[in-house]
Amino acid sequence: MRIAAVDIGSNSVHMIVVRVRPDLSFEVVDREKDMVRLGAWGLDGRRLTDSAMLSALQTLTRFRRLAESHAVDEIVATATSAVREAENGGDFVAAVQRDVGMRVRVISGREEARLIHLAAAYGAGVGRQPSVVIDIGGGSVEVTLGTAARMQVGGSYKIGVIRLTERFVKSDPLAADDEVRIERYIRRQASAHLRALRKRGYHRVIGTSGTILALGALATGPGADLRNRRIGTKEFHRLRRTLTGLTLDERLALPGLDPRRADVAVAGAVLLDVLLEVLGADELTLCEFALREGLVLDYIKKNGAHIRTVERYPDVRRCSVIELAERCSYAATHAAQVARLALSVFDATVATHALGPREREWLEFSALLHDTGTHISYERHHKHSQYLIQHGDLRGFDPDEITLISLVARYHRQSSPKKSHAEFGRLAAADRRTVRLLGAMLRLAEGLDRGHAQVVGGIEMSRTPQDWLVRLRTGDDAELELWAAQRHASPLAALLGAPIRFELVPIPGPKRRRGHPTNPSSPQRRANRAANPGH
Repeated sequence: MRIAAVDIGSNSVHMIVVRVRPDLSFEVVDREKDMVRLGAWGLDGRRLTDSAMLSALQTLTRFRRLAESHAVDEIVATATSAVREAENGGDFVAAVQRDVGMRVRVISGREEARLIHLAAAYGAGVGRQPSVVIDIGGGSVEVTLGTAARMQVGGSYKIGVIRLTERFVKSDPLAADDEVRIERYIRRQASAHLRALRKRGYHRVIGTSGTILALGALATGPGADLRNRRIGTKEFHRLRRTLTGLTLDERLALPGLDPRRADVAVAGAVLLDVLLEVLGADELTLCEFALREGLVLDYIKKNGAHIRTVERYPDVRRCSVIELAERCSYAATHAAQVARLALSVFDATVATHALGPREREWLEFSALLHDTGTHISYERHHKHSQYLIQHGDLRGFDPDEITLISLVARYHRQSSPKKSHAEFGRLAAADRRTVRLLGAMLRLAEGLDRGHAQVVGGIEMSRTPQDWLVRLRTGDDAELELWAAQRHASPLAALLGAPIRFELVPIPGPKRRRGHPTNPSSPQRRANRAANPGH
């Protein structure tokens, strides 16, 4: 099933097209936005202008055509602050129904807050940890507190960037007195709510919407990956001081700032800085999921309900990894076996490598995804895996984590990490050590399931005075796995400081047939080795 979700905001109109999978998860297959400024001079009960409505109708017509090109089964559309406040908001909704053929639901501020919280908490992977979500729109600002399961407290306030700009920004650059008036107004409108959230306590603060993402891009620099990026609040305060001192022409020249946001960026910077200061936040996590993704999640929940993958994998990070693996038609049994064996090696050597739970999780996820590149081609599939992980829209991870996981998967074959490899070379020294260790563990584990037959029931790894002894428990012919493990053990042995020796420990019971002769010297076995010198 395919769904298009349309968010008609005061500043921009957004649409995403998603494919809902049989397990009720979804993936975005297309997205579009257009900054139509529907709320310009139409807020506080005034009329939407004819030019703004015409622009919005033209955009929605294009969006409907795009949705139809994807053969969507349903279009879910909502309108927010500008339409719900405008004197002629009902006329606009009727025009959209008549001229575009799209039914629009005008939602309340509280419903808007709930949907935004649902999306941001899902996208950022907050789980059961109470978190604050901030969405800055053109007409209103939504600030919520809750877990991934539900919004506990929500508030919507008429302090959006278009509203503040029209009311208070009278000079270029912004006059100091007007900046003070903006801040006082924000505090009068929202401080009581923000202080209440601060008193209740929260794990982190998540920011979504075009304004916050635009400010995040300015704070981090051009080209930075913004997905789940954490930025200190001091950076936003410095950005506020910079923007309030610039003229419009100077702001238009800033690299990374959409020129269409240059006029409202000043009010946005003041607004975000004040909100974070009253909340007492140390940092803000950026999130690209917003109202439109909330519409999708809500639609799925109400039409058969919760996403079944969330029930199977309550952790959004693990759920996201499995979703990517399944999209790439991975060999689930083999991936699970390699992950299990890799974690056994990690646990047995933890006193030597001194890595922690976070790195252990990275290793597991890399193992589950290490062969996804075969979805593109077996040749160079390790590099294809790296690309798919890097660009697979994994949720709940920050960009640096995704880079590390993708690199560990990339080094599961014969090639070892080198500083000349661009992505690896850019890592800090500690992260390079982590990738080397985890990649070597994954490489060994891959060898221990070389035939994809899961004949190794488990391993026991211990340090002797001379070497590391790995005892392989197997109830089947494990000669192929032993041969592959011996070939791929040297990188890990070098990192652990001693050779690795293997010993077979047969498990009593009937043996399974692989489907080829078990004689290690047979022509078929030798041919297989020659054809596949390394996986």
